[in-house]
Amino acid sequence: MLSFRYHALSLVAVFLALVIGLLLGVAVGDQGLVSSAERDIRASLREDVRQAQSERDEAREELEERRDFEQDAYPAMVAGRLDGMRIALVELGGTSDKMWNLTRDALQGSGGRLASVSAIRLPLDVEALAKASKGTRYERLAEDPSLLSPFATRLGIQFAQGGELLRRVKGTLLDQGSGTLEGADAVVIVRDDHEIDDPEEAEAVEEFERGLMRGLQVDGIPVVGVETTDAEPSQIPWFKDHDLSSVDDLDDPLGRAALVFVLAGERGHFGVKPSADGGRLPPVL
Repeated sequence: MLSFRYHALSLVAVFLALVIGLLLGVAVGDQGLVSSAERDIRASLREDVRQAQSERDEAREELEERRDFEQDAYPAMVAGRLDGMRIALVELGGTSDKMWNLTRDALQGSGGRLASVSAIRLPLDVEALAKASKGTRYERLAEDPSLLSPFATRLGIQFAQGGELLRRVKGTLLDQGSGTLEGADAVVIVRDDHEIDDPEEAEAVEEFERGLMRGLQVDGIPVVGVETTDAEPSQIPWFKDHDLSSVDDLDDPLGRAALVFVLAGERGHFGVKPSADGGRLPPVL
């Protein structure tokens, strides 16, 4: 009996030894695996750091090149191209200090000046516009929707030429305005994505914008639509539909240079987006 118990205990001891050995082996193996994984992670992190440093250096170099371009090349590219020209900035559906500043920056050194900034209030207050038009055919604007298109066309002409009707209605038409509305030699258009729930108001805005663009182009002066690279949704399709030239990267020095060239008479669609079939700049250099 004792011999059997001893034999049984011996077997148990051997079994336990085997189990412990296996566990120790796994533990040692796991330590090896952990060490290997840790080395891989460290190597990956070092590579990520090197990549980030490389990207930082490239970004810094690009920024320095851009500064050099702005300080040296840009003034030479645009110098005198807009000598004596009055530029009007017209914003449809909102005001944007950013676009005002970028347009002003683009004109630096070109010889052109920002003569007026006009932010048109949308949707339109047709009744108030009719009252402001008293004494003209457009005083019936609220009663006769067919007058809206010629009314808008007349205003477009007067943004370019100056005129009494625009002076009468500007207080009602504009959300914000600065400068003088005595005419312009070229016009910059900024448009936001104004979603109007009321179908009749939306239709009126569409009719008004179409007539306004038509009037702005009657005299053949340059009219260009602009936006920044992050504009969402892009308004370039709308500009194209209304036969306007466009620049889609006004937040970039090359985009501002392109704006100057277009205001000087070049036509096309310029920038960095797929819709920019004219490339970054007109072929003027």
